[in-house]
Amino acid sequence: MFAGVVLSTYVCPSCWTISQLVCDDMQYSFCFLSLSFCLFPYPTLAQLKNNYYANTCPNVETLVRNAVQKKFQQTFVTVPATIRLFFHDCFVQGCDASVIVASSGGNTAEKDHSDNLSLAGDGFDTVIKAKEAVDADPKCRNKVSCADILALATRDVIALAGGPSYAVELGRLDGLTSTSSSVNGKLPQPSSNLKQLNSLFAANGLSQTDMIALSGAHTVGFSHCNRFSSRIYGNPVDPTLNKTYLAQLRSQCPKNVDPNIAINIDPNTPRTFDNVYFKNLQQRMGLLTSDQVLFEDSSSRPTVNAWANNKQAFENAFVTAITKLGRVGVKTGRNGNIRRNCGAFN
Repeated sequence: MFAGVVLSTYVCPSCWTISQLVCDDMQYSFCFLSLSFCLFPYPTLAQLKNNYYANTCPNVETLVRNAVQKKFQQTFVTVPATIRLFFHDCFVQGCDASVIVASSGGNTAEKDHSDNLSLAGDGFDTVIKAKEAVDADPKCRNKVSCADILALATRDVIALAGGPSYAVELGRLDGLTSTSSSVNGKLPQPSSNLKQLNSLFAANGLSQTDMIALSGAHTVGFSHCNRFSSRIYGNPVDPTLNKTYLAQLRSQCPKNVDPNIAINIDPNTPRTFDNVYFKNLQQRMGLLTSDQVLFEDSSSRPTVNAWANNKQAFENAFVTAITKLGRVGVKTGRNGNIRRNCGAFN
């Protein structure tokens, strides 16, 4: 009898299949390839590990953390900007720092796609400053990828805002391409419904629970008035909006306001990474349609209610989700390299 011991798994992005080498666990004398459906649109590899730089740059986490803390002391925007940068990077071609690359020559890069123009410059600056700090150590120079630095910086800003700290898996290489066209249809929109959100997250191997947990990072996020103006000035006005909150939003975002005006997604504790975001949804104080739908849809409401009542349960789920997010589309071997400058290809 064959016990189905999986010796190796490779996810093929081009053929969208997954091949498993399965062998007899007693003698390993017979092996066969089994084909099934593709779990993810990008390769997910097992090389990531917590101590990846133990020999090449043992102080990498301290170097990054110190740089991030210095940036955090300059502006709190460092927190939401870095988290959002990580999310937007991983959802397009995987976690490979391709979102940081600047457009050049005839190529329009990811960062200049309309969905990425609202990414705050402080997120990019956080990674650049951390990369400079790492490369200032002779032992570490050109040894640590921008993708890993972004993953570490994301963990660090969350902790600085009062959220959970967690072990970051490392070993990503930086991507070799960055195109605006690759962003099309890959990122959630402010008006996304639950089905659309679940579809986007599932394409990256993330469940509905992961999606709701990662949405919880909006507890320290902000958005621009033009991203939700239809909810507060539409005909009719979005009926799911708390009336008091509606009046507050209209005072902050009057008609014809400067579209660059930013509003905190969590109006109560905007500078603390906590579970108040979910409490707000219960009060119908979700800023974006894609926020409030998590409470309005009966399939996701129980999770919102559970985490509104239990901060530790939310934090545990968030750590699980962001760790899974960090595994999406990891580049290794000839599929990537370590950029000398995070904003440009070598």
